Amino acid sequence: MAGSTIQTRPFDVARHLRSPKDAAAYLSAALEENDPAAFRRALGDVARARSMATVAEASGLGRESLYKALSPAGNPSFDTVQRVMSALGLTLTVMPSDDAAAEHG
Repeated sequence: MAGSTIQTRPFDVARHLRSPKDAAAYLSAALEENDPAAFRRALGDVARARSMATVAEASGLGRESLYKALSPAGNPSFDTVQRVMSALGLTLTVMPSDDAAAEHG
């Protein structure tokens, strides 16, 4: 049909990350990228999905500080990452890599 237009909306991943299971899978996939910026971006997406104000309050961080730490230019400390993860009801787990397991297996 000539002249017809399709209305679209920007995709916002945060709308799909409200369950702890979905958030954990998303953050795990971001960690697999071995790119700190990808994990920081994903953590920000999950925090937005849960409400930055709520996460800031639960983590003891200021809302503006949280936005800054999780921004593309941010560089959150490990303490900040742990506090945000805890506020989200999530934890980080350490496991041997496949290479290390095969080497020492």
